[in-house]
Amino acid sequence: MNILLTMNPCRWTLKMFAVPLFISASQKCVRCKEASAAVVIRAGDAYCRGCFKEYFIHKFRAMLGKNRIIFPGEKVLLAVSGGPSSCSMLSQVQEGLSQKAHKKLRFFPGIVYIDEGGAIGQSTEERQRTVSELEVVFKATGFPFHILPLEQVSVDAKMQSLLSESQSQPPSAYKAAVDRFNQTCGSDCLTPPEKQKKSLPDVHESHTQLLQQLIGSAKTLTAREDLLNTLRQHLLVYTARTEGYSKLMLGDNCTRLAIKLLTSISLGRGAQLAQDTGFSDSRYGDIIAVRPMRDYSAKEIAHYNHMFDVPSVLIPSLETKTSEKASIRGLTESFVTKLQTDFPSTVSTIYRTSEKLQTVCRSSSTDDHSDRCLLCLCVLDTAVGECVLEF
Repeated sequence: MNILLTMNPCRWTLKMFAVPLFISASQKCVRCKEASAAVVIRAGDAYCRGCFKEYFIHKFRAMLGKNRIIFPGEKVLLAVSGGPSSCSMLSQVQEGLSQKAHKKLRFFPGIVYIDEGGAIGQSTEERQRTVSELEVVFKATGFPFHILPLEQVSVDAKMQSLLSESQSQPPSAYKAAVDRFNQTCGSDCLTPPEKQKKSLPDVHESHTQLLQQLIGSAKTLTAREDLLNTLRQHLLVYTARTEGYSKLMLGDNCTRLAIKLLTSISLGRGAQLAQDTGFSDSRYGDIIAVRPMRDYSAKEIAHYNHMFDVPSVLIPSLETKTSEKASIRGLTESFVTKLQTDFPSTVSTIYRTSEKLQTVCRSSSTDDHSDRCLLCLCVLDTAVGECVLEF
């Protein structure tokens, strides 16, 4: 049966559809041609367990290698939500740091988790239970981690003043950084410090009430989701900046990005699509967000996590116990996943289209900060040409 993972955090279950993708006992792996196939990603692409793991790991490293945005020795903050995609990203970084010296990842990872329980009305006990489950996962990696409540976010002019201009790097800068890293540091210094572990701080009830009032002021579920995403992104960037990280790694996969692309168009955010769905997002100036999981489908991630026991934590969201028509994002997700069932190239077609998108607006990394939206920090797209009326 064809297996697909829906992107809604409250529906992290494998859905079985009526498209047969059977693996016969005699079917061999398309890569090694020897071992029996264990998983079918697409029709005709059957992999054994070992080759599938190599394929999955190689895709992650290739995405980082071909873009060369993360320089050796940099501190990279991994935004982990507890879901399958971000936890799979975490496992890939952990796997990369355990490789031999010439294959090892050369950056210093840290983890951040934003607790959004206050925004959806969870009790203190429920929030603490979720945090405890995630702490077990984070401590197993040995990486420094930061667990923050969403109540700590502050979206005001101060966020604009904290922006600094991004420094463009020449093509030769990456090679120079590799040589400098090998000479001065090497792979032995990639052991993360243990002292930076931070658990969930105490949250004042008044702050939680203010957050709930802010979220509740949005009249529709679509507006509340959009506001919540904006607040989360502000807190992620603020945490990366204050903790000394220069890159922010997000766990968006291609299925999620395909849904995000259509949702953003429906919401009138077409001018920001290149930044919202691309590999790198430089709108924040000194902090660059990257999406190394954007080549993976939700199905690939679900298979990998199941086969290699990658832990994830089920966390409710604003969409929990709502119908698929309750928000534009939910309706778009339902449309894309159902279409993907009958037409397996749906997600990849939408995703590849997003790679070709460019905005005619000015670059967010070079413009004056006063010309940016205070919430999403993208360049304002409100400039219009002269209107000429002909009679």
